[in-house]
Amino acid sequence: MNKEIEKEFLEKAEIFKALSHPTRLFIIHAVKDESMSVKELTELVGVDISTMSKHLDILKRNRIIEGQKVKNFIYYKLAIPCVLEFMNCAVKIINKR
Repeated sequence: MNKEIEKEFLEKAEIFKALSHPTRLFIIHAVKDESMSVKELTELVGVDISTMSKHLDILKRNRIIEGQKVKNFIYYKLAIPCVLEFMNCAVKIINKR
């Protein structure tokens, strides 16, 4: 495989890695319709703030979510709504098993 093709598929693999954790999938679902703060997400998921921050960082680095600072809080929202289509596709695959 040449380097250009490898780079293209490596970038895609990074997106799949970002989506490969149940907590991150939950975050995507939680912020699809409304922006939420780290504190709100932490309470929903039941993890500590540092763990939530790590999950959010992975999603941000892959440009799946984005944050907006309001006073002392950052509110996160879904940046790429088409990721929900992928989640719907995953449900179809699960249902075919």
